[in-house]
Amino acid sequence: MSRQLRQQIGFALLSLVTIIVVLPILVLVGYIVVQGAPAISWEFIAEMPRDGMRAGGVWPAIVGTVLLTLGTAVFAVPLGVAVAIYLAEYARDTLFTRLIRLAIINLAGVPSVVYGLFGLGLFVIFLQFGNSILSGSLTLAIMTLPIIISAAEEALRAVPQSFRIVSLSLGATQWQTVRRVVLPQALPGVLTGVILGLERAAGETAPILFTVAAFFLPRLPHSIFDQTMALPYHLFVISTQVPGMPVHIQYGTALVLLVFVLSMNVLAAITRSRFRAKRQW
Repeated sequence: MSRQLRQQIGFALLSLVTIIVVLPILVLVGYIVVQGAPAISWEFIAEMPRDGMRAGGVWPAIVGTVLLTLGTAVFAVPLGVAVAIYLAEYARDTLFTRLIRLAIINLAGVPSVVYGLFGLGLFVIFLQFGNSILSGSLTLAIMTLPIIISAAEEALRAVPQSFRIVSLSLGATQWQTVRRVVLPQALPGVLTGVILGLERAAGETAPILFTVAAFFLPRLPHSIFDQTMALPYHLFVISTQVPGMPVHIQYGTALVLLVFVLSMNVLAAITRSRFRAKRQW
């Protein structure tokens, strides 16, 4: 068997595996779109739920999801990127730093319900923030930190060492090199980690179940110490806890959540492509 033939067989097998993995996802997304599209209307998007959530819209859940995602970004992104910069640019390769990296990897695999219980104990009960947007955002931020740190650190380490050497040789300090040379070049990878972390936060149910989510709250929150509805928990409630719930409303809510997450993906892809076009390597 010639080398070219082996290569063609390998590419064919990889293509087959890709189709096997992607096709069920496309079928699932298509099914949600077909089932949920009849429910989508301006009333469904912009109105408050009523009649025990069997009618009306999901506007409070949409606003709550956006607020929780923004709150997660406020707490998790600066801290996560700062830790990644320290580990990639300043920390020496010691037993302590290796233990830190191992802990970050392990934390990324912890089930979300554990984070929810941790947030309940620390933020809701001990710090007395109560069931609030603040408690939910802090819990989701802790949950997304390992993803952001790992992705950002790998993006920083991927920047060629020659960039740092040239910058330092021209008289720049290490912080100036990181801020003006390394970080702009690593930004596409950093954004990837940030978006992955925020997407997970936007779609999680268990952490907000213990810290912020309300079963039925047909009004918008007025402060970060208020409870709020959220799309993941709202979808869980109307699918399992409300008898006689119309199926099209369940799938319509799932479609709204799906569009919300996919919109974040599209925005991230556009932003990454623009920064990659400016990258110098």
